[in-house]
Amino acid sequence: MSVINTNPHALAGARHLNHSQEMLGRSLNRLSSGSKIVNPSDDAAGLAVSEKLAAQNRRVSAATTNVQNAISYVQTADGFMGGMTKILSRMSELAILAKDVTKNTTDIALYQQEFTALQDQLRATVGGTTAEIGGTADVATPLGAFNGITLFGDNAAGLTVTIGQAVGQDMVIAGANLRDGAMLGIINQDAAGAYDLMIDDPAAIANITAAIQDVATERASLGASQSRLELAASTLMIEFENLEAAISRIRDVDVASESTQLAKYNILVQSGTAMLAQANQTPQSVLRLLQQ
Repeated sequence: MSVINTNPHALAGARHLNHSQEMLGRSLNRLSSGSKIVNPSDDAAGLAVSEKLAAQNRRVSAATTNVQNAISYVQTADGFMGGMTKILSRMSELAILAKDVTKNTTDIALYQQEFTALQDQLRATVGGTTAEIGGTADVATPLGAFNGITLFGDNAAGLTVTIGQAVGQDMVIAGANLRDGAMLGIINQDAAGAYDLMIDDPAAIANITAAIQDVATERASLGASQSRLELAASTLMIEFENLEAAISRIRDVDVASESTQLAKYNILVQSGTAMLAQANQTPQSVLRLLQQ
């Protein structure tokens, strides 16, 4: 039918052209942003899931940082205790040398001088108040500290470390208190600032040996904690990778596939434009009828 007021072919062509232009725009946005979900309407459910996964992944990343810092804490404490073991070993050696019957009083005094210097180093490392380790003044800022946390104080509760992204995924690093027991017997001072333990004390060897055992026990406990922390760090890294892969499958655009769609809709826009122009020429046939 030849009519003037209505051109259904042009209307249909315009509708198809608009759709092709819209899809072409979506492809352009996806390729330029690298994401399949540029607007929530692109995939509402996928957007919701990916946001939850992204939040979970951020928690995993934070937990990984916590675990790595806790490993550094444990390694620092173990490093100090390794140094203490060397000091105690040297003190036991000095105590044996001081028992040499061929040594005179002056020789023993020299051994005592080094012995006292090593006690000073142990005391400065462990730290504590006068109520804990005696002496004339508190050792308020001991050498054995990590980011302001005292390593060898009375911390019976230990440190609670978050090793996962969910509530309750924690572990406790047991406290290493070296201000009591055998170690206290070595670093404790009287009210005048003199050490209770001297190099010629009959119990010196036994006390030092017991202190070495205490330090070794604490190192073993920290070693167990470090082993678990390293396993947790490895698990968190794997979890992070898997979450990233899941988020990528939901949100990242497949460039090869989307490029194909871009070419398709680009051709459709061009052909639709040409056909719309052709459809707009159809009413001109009515003019020819009127001219005749």
